[in-house]
Amino acid sequence: MKIETLVNTIGADFYTGVPDSQLKQLCNYLMNTYGIDSKHHVIAANEGNCTALAAGYHLATGKVPVVYMQNSGEGNIINPVASLLNDQVYSIPVVFVIGWRGELGVHDEPQHIYQGEVTVKLLDDMGIDSFIISKDTTDEELEEVMSSFRKTLDEGKCVAFVVRKGALEYDGQIEYSNDNSLIREEIIEHIVKVSGEDPIVSTTGKASRELFEIRERNGQSHKYDFLTVGSMGHTSSIALGVAFNKPDKKVWCVDGDGSALMHLGAMAVVGANKPNNMVHIVINNGAHETVGGMPTVASDVDMVKMAEACGYPNYCSVDNMDDLDKALLDAKDKNELSFIEVKCAIGARDDLGRPTTTARENKENFMEYLGEE
Repeated sequence: MKIETLVNTIGADFYTGVPDSQLKQLCNYLMNTYGIDSKHHVIAANEGNCTALAAGYHLATGKVPVVYMQNSGEGNIINPVASLLNDQVYSIPVVFVIGWRGELGVHDEPQHIYQGEVTVKLLDDMGIDSFIISKDTTDEELEEVMSSFRKTLDEGKCVAFVVRKGALEYDGQIEYSNDNSLIREEIIEHIVKVSGEDPIVSTTGKASRELFEIRERNGQSHKYDFLTVGSMGHTSSIALGVAFNKPDKKVWCVDGDGSALMHLGAMAVVGANKPNNMVHIVINNGAHETVGGMPTVASDVDMVKMAEACGYPNYCSVDNMDDLDKALLDAKDKNELSFIEVKCAIGARDDLGRPTTTARENKENFMEYLGEE
């Protein structure tokens, strides 16, 4: 199905969401058509954030907004759907467009499997009528469904389109880039060198994949690393929990800008507790690169001032390898919580692989290492 058909059939003029590779055609269409525009298209920090933003749009205009997301984001919308949008509360209509990762019978990564199983069930449990868009969904079928959905929306209820892999088509192209020169995989190589045998907790997406391959190239054990393959936004909280309970180990958190922004309150908790054995590194390319490269707001946010405001005692921002190495060594030597922002280019090598161990094996090896005296 052409993305233009879906957009025209829905008939909304405001979209907000969190990018998803399964919805790349929609994301690229919105960027080419609107860019980032408060009147028509806003990329939010997390899915609950964009659901509330959509509610504000409806309150101000009376119109029906669209919220797009990967199905992993359903967990973030449960509270605003149940306690804000629901027709027993404020009765605010929203059209959700959800990329279906982990669909039964379609190979996907482990973090998507269970989420894929419960995607439609969660919508049912939230009282959201849904329709699954496949490669063979016709324009006429979509219009018929949308006609029924309009009646539901008129009643102040929400509806959802669940999009299967490869169901959408878009001829337009868009390239995402920035002016930074550092390459993320090389940044992580330097972190690995300085951290030595310290534990590393890395964020979901390409950063963890690169960390895994760096260990492979170095002939090193993977036991030092917890690869957070899902749970975007929670990496620093995982690292904090490890740091609390392993005070004799320096714990390195390799985070991304999209992840850090998704649950920004975690930085306030880290900063308030000030674990003296934790280093929080945010590799900032200003993009949701793993799912296509759409921008985050991190390019317009001063992450270092944010760390300072949250109570981190040590903080800096670097954009070259010399300064990065100095910052890493300083953090290694300090007996205080440190924050390092690393400005990074968008992009990864085409042949980047994925971890060859299972998530459970990763957990067990990491726990065994942490338990060593």
